[in-house]
Amino acid sequence: MPDQAILSKPLDIGGVEIRNRVFLAPMSGVTDEPFRQRAYAHGAGLVISEMVASGELAKGRAGFNLRIRHSGLPVHMVQLAGREASHMAEAARIAVGEGADIIDINMGCPAKKVTGGYAGSALMLDLDHALTLIEAVVGAVDVPVTVKMRLGWDENVLNAPVLARRAEQAGVKMVTVHGRTRCQFYKGRADWKAIAGVKAAVTVPVVANGDVGSPADAGTILRESGADAVMVGRAHYGAPWTAGEIASAAGGVPAPEIPSAGAELASYITAHYEDMLSLYGKESGLRQARKHLGWYLDRHAPSVGADQRKALLTRGDPRQVILLVNEIFSQPANARDAA
Repeated sequence: MPDQAILSKPLDIGGVEIRNRVFLAPMSGVTDEPFRQRAYAHGAGLVISEMVASGELAKGRAGFNLRIRHSGLPVHMVQLAGREASHMAEAARIAVGEGADIIDINMGCPAKKVTGGYAGSALMLDLDHALTLIEAVVGAVDVPVTVKMRLGWDENVLNAPVLARRAEQAGVKMVTVHGRTRCQFYKGRADWKAIAGVKAAVTVPVVANGDVGSPADAGTILRESGADAVMVGRAHYGAPWTAGEIASAAGGVPAPEIPSAGAELASYITAHYEDMLSLYGKESGLRQARKHLGWYLDRHAPSVGADQRKALLTRGDPRQVILLVNEIFSQPANARDAA
C-alpha cells in the first residue's frame, strides 16, 4: 500500500503532470473559478470545475461558459455530465477550445435531478451506454479523459471495477471512485476498502474519494484502498485550503497562504465575496455567495448571534455585507464567544 508521503509527489495523467496528489473534488455550485483559484493557491494538486451539463453547453445556453472558462491555472480540468454521446463529444470539444487540459466524465453524481435524466451515477446501471459516452469523448478530443464514479448504484450493483476496467480499455487515463453507492448519497461512512477492487482492476491511476478531511484520513484511505491519490470534497466548505493542508502535511512543509483568524480571515472572506460578485454580477453573485458565507460562519464563527447571521446571509447591499464580514470575523474567537 502507498505511504502517505506519496501525496506530495507529482502524478502523470495522460502526459499532464500534476504537482501533487491531493485534489479538490468537483462540486456543483461550489468549485467555481474563485474557489478553484483559492484552493490551488493553498496547494491543492489539481482543481476541477463544477459539473457542467453537456447538453446545455453544446446548445450554447447562457451562463454555462462561465463554468468552463480558463481560470489561469497551470492545469484546467473540466467535468462534464450528460446522457447523449453527441452532446458529450461536442461539449468536450468546446471545453478544450476554451483551454481545458483534461476532461472528466461524471458518472458518480447521486442528485435526483441528474440521475432522473439518466446521467451521473445512473450510468452505472447501463455500462454499455456509459461506454458509448466515454468513447465519444475520447474520440472527440486529444487531451486526457478521466472518469469519476461511485462503487455502484446500490449494494446489489457494485460494478465500479468493471466500469473502470472498460473505461481504461476505451482510453481513460485516470479513475476516481467515491466510496459509496448512489443510493447511499452521503449517508454513513464511505467504504475506503472497497475502492481497492477498482485499483486491482486497472493500471491507470486511481483516486480515492469520500469523507477525507484531514492528513490522518488521507493516510488511512491510501492504506485501505491502495489508491494513487486522494480527492477532497465537502471538507472544503468554509476552508478552501483543506487539500493544500493535506498535501503539505504529506510533504512535511507548511501549507501556503492559509489565513489566520481575525482581520486576516475577514479580509480573505471579503476578497472571496468580491471575486464572486465580479464573476457573476451583483444579483446572481449575492445568491451564489451566501452558501459560502454560511460555511465560513459555521466553521469560523459558530457562536455568532442569530440576528447577525441572518443579516449577513440576507443583506442585498454588498457594502453592508462586507461591513458585517469585518464586524463578525475580525474579532478573535474568544471575543465572539464572550459577546
